[in-house]
Amino acid sequence: MAYLFTSESVSEGHPDKIADQISDALLDYFLAYDKNSKVACETLVTTGQVILAGEVKSKAYLDVQKIAREVINDIGYTKGEYHFSGDSCGVISLIHEQSDDINQGVDRDEKEEQGAGDQGMMFGYATKETKDYMPLALDISHRILKELAVVRKEKKEMLYLRPDAKCQVTIKYNDNDEPISIKTIVLSTQHDDFDEEARMQQKIDTDIKNILMPRVIQQFKPEVRALFDTAIEYHINPTGKFVIGGPHGDAGLTGRKIIVDTYGGKGGHGGGAFSGKDPSKVDRSAAYASRHIAKNLVAAGVADEVLVQVSYAIGKSQPTSIFINTYGTANVDLTDHEIADKTEKIFDMRPSAIESRLNLRKPMYKETAAYGHMGREPQLVTKTFHSDHLGELKKDVELFTWEKLDYVDEIKKVFKL
Repeated sequence: MAYLFTSESVSEGHPDKIADQISDALLDYFLAYDKNSKVACETLVTTGQVILAGEVKSKAYLDVQKIAREVINDIGYTKGEYHFSGDSCGVISLIHEQSDDINQGVDRDEKEEQGAGDQGMMFGYATKETKDYMPLALDISHRILKELAVVRKEKKEMLYLRPDAKCQVTIKYNDNDEPISIKTIVLSTQHDDFDEEARMQQKIDTDIKNILMPRVIQQFKPEVRALFDTAIEYHINPTGKFVIGGPHGDAGLTGRKIIVDTYGGKGGHGGGAFSGKDPSKVDRSAAYASRHIAKNLVAAGVADEVLVQVSYAIGKSQPTSIFINTYGTANVDLTDHEIADKTEKIFDMRPSAIESRLNLRKPMYKETAAYGHMGREPQLVTKTFHSDHLGELKKDVELFTWEKLDYVDEIKKVFKL
């Protein structure tokens, strides 16, 4: 039976994403100057204010207020009329040292026996639906908002754009779970004030359809482009005026967009957020490792769709469970339990092994904090960090290592594909 499925994304200027980016920028700085830092940093943003809280154990002393301001300005909150600006907002730090009770369960004399930083379950998911092995509705939502940010920062067209935005895409599927059309696109973007609301609404609607969407559509392969037909129902700024936005419109908190960060409602989610957490926190590292497994299994041809679940006890190195669901799409004559058994022999899921395999002790996290942690392009970049106390550092960092298809050959060998 045909059905509809919807996913959403939010822009880098959304209040919750501002908070995520500040938390991950702080994490990157701590890891850049002390790779063994333990960090669990939360951020709250509201009208004219930023509050930093959480626990840190590190040899590095950093100007966290300055780092937060730089992130806010980079996003584009630089004007007084936004009621939130990196140059003028207050920044309060309530960060304190990590509890010794937690730390004793994580650190070990033998690094390989490092315990999980918390209990819980984490999920990874992959599907053949897109070239990035991501759900299509989420992929389209992310791309629309990324391109909207590019247009805003180019300052050549749509000069009224402000940083806050949300996008939602609904796709119609056939009985074989194949996308056959895009039913609805909902896009709300913050903007400068206009003299006339009706003229504003018409201008934004026209510009989204005639300037933004052609730039987005050309990024896709022909079979996806064909889904962008004239029958799409657009809801652009459906409430009308959207001048008051960002932290002045809504408070933002770290970790409140966990579905946007992962698979847009497809697969599963254990409930743990990512941003601001160092890789000893399995909420983050094991979720990345589970995505790495799922993507490589699908790319190797074991199944067309894979969900991986892993769970941990705090302070223990070995997972308490590993589960795989192929949704009946397996291309091998094995049960999902048998696939899980073979997979467990390929991938060491102890926290220290995950950190090593995915090189997670590098300052690689700020880039993850907007437009999704999954489905991104692995790449090598050089990042520069400035500290009045510790000097300047340049670090070569590989981003999105969990997206690499580096286990496909080994999986094919084990599964005789």
